[in-house]
Amino acid sequence: MSGKYAELIGIAHDISDSSMVISSNGIKLISEFEGCYLEAYLCPAKVWTIGIGTTIYPNGIKVKDGDTCTLEQANEYLAHDMKEFEKTINNFVKVDLTQNQFDALVSLSYNIGSNAFKNSTLLKKLNNKDYQGAADQILVWNRGDGKVLKGLVRRREAERALFLHK
Repeated sequence: MSGKYAELIGIAHDISDSSMVISSNGIKLISEFEGCYLEAYLCPAKVWTIGIGTTIYPNGIKVKDGDTCTLEQANEYLAHDMKEFEKTINNFVKVDLTQNQFDALVSLSYNIGSNAFKNSTLLKKLNNKDYQGAADQILVWNRGDGKVLKGLVRRREAERALFLHK
């Protein structure tokens, strides 16, 4: 059935577009670990961050010392950021994912960056249908500025648990 036909019979979305989007559970996971900061701060990886993990504003300018935002702006920045990282997962993962797996991978890529995700052993294992191996690779990404960070260890454990949850 084509997307146009689905539209004609009243199906809510275009079924020819199989792109996944992050769920409220995924947003909750990200928000719990990122927190919400209305004043820019230097994260443990030495990157200026604001809102709910935003490092680059929607206009392409990097967050810098002294920047501030409102809660509404923080949520807008996160919504904008999610589109980029959803696109990364949708474009580079070549195997079927559950919603939980997708959410875990968006959270991971949001934290480590799209380029790191695209070039990761995790992605290679996943695209070879080694789901367990990919899940185990999530735990590898636990360093900030070269040091193992307890917060990243906890985040990676939560992402791995979500990834493996049916």
